[in-house]
Amino acid sequence: MITSARLRRRRPAYSGRWDAARLSPVVLTVLIAVLAFSTPREIAISRLLPAAPALAAAMWPVLPTVLLGAFCLLLMTVLSLFYTDLGTQYTSAAIVAVTLAAAYGSHVRLQREEILFQVRLVADAAQKVLLRPMPRRIEDVEIESLYLAAQEQARIGGDFYEAIGTPHGVRLLIGDVRGKGLSAVGVASAVISCFREAAYDEPDLQGIIHRLETTVTRHSAVFPAQDQPEHFATALLAEIPPDGGHIRLLNCGHPPPLIAHCGKVRVLDPAVPSPPLNLAALIGDRYWVDSVAFAPGDQLLLYTDGVSEARDHAGQFFPLPDWMQRQGLEQPRELLDQLHRDLLRHSGGRLDDDIAALALRRSDAQDRGAVGVEG
Repeated sequence: MITSARLRRRRPAYSGRWDAARLSPVVLTVLIAVLAFSTPREIAISRLLPAAPALAAAMWPVLPTVLLGAFCLLLMTVLSLFYTDLGTQYTSAAIVAVTLAAAYGSHVRLQREEILFQVRLVADAAQKVLLRPMPRRIEDVEIESLYLAAQEQARIGGDFYEAIGTPHGVRLLIGDVRGKGLSAVGVASAVISCFREAAYDEPDLQGIIHRLETTVTRHSAVFPAQDQPEHFATALLAEIPPDGGHIRLLNCGHPPPLIAHCGKVRVLDPAVPSPPLNLAALIGDRYWVDSVAFAPGDQLLLYTDGVSEARDHAGQFFPLPDWMQRQGLEQPRELLDQLHRDLLRHSGGRLDDDIAALALRRSDAQDRGAVGVEG
């Protein structure tokens, strides 16, 4: 997925800034020492020396923090040889007390960082199960994925997608669970697990959606009754039959996909709305499947509402159809990379919601021939 690749590319710059910040306790110590020797003794700049080990506790291990405190204590002793009325005993006592407290704080911080690291390892493993790496191609369909968490350190959320090659054709799912947190992740996991089985077994999309509806209903029944209205999900099912030429779409309250055909972009609104998952009992379980032409060279963009509802500083939504119209006929990977950059630029680098997107492209005869030669 693009998420991990982006993180790997950003890590060197972030690491460089962090390494520079880690030197700040040393810089502070040197600055205080220079000022203490160069300013009148009445100013007593040396009383600021306890700040250096306190700052070190936020970013250094225990031993370097203690050593810096010892250096500050030595520095204070040297200063007392030149200025006898600095209150050396009080400042020295403050340095010792702050250094001990800083060493303990550093120890606690390191323990918590280790726990956080282990939690992130578990989250990474959960993400690989929930959103496993997508195949780059299924039959004659090129597929690329994008997932961006609203919180920079987050790994998983309520947005989900999947693509599977089956005897019935290429089948895809994208959806968004209402709400956030572990509850939303649980619903997303249940939906994806059910889809991975139903996509092979069910002969049509209505059969798949009925099984997904049953799964979400049973999953929600585990939670208290007052929380059940929170557990519903929008979903979009797509199927590209083996004979090709068209694509079937079943939209359950999800943002409509976009299709690019011969340089024109069209929004594929459903002819008849279908209910979101876990709301069929309230508004009916009638599901409508639309069929749309999907010729070689066409591109299809499936996305969650975090894409279309990304706002700029003025509160304006991201103009997704107009944006896609300007992109031309890029490859799916190029399309999603550009979408990633433009979304961050539009939102000022901050996302208010998780984002998931799938880009599909039907290969034409020339593309298939190239693949055959490479193989």
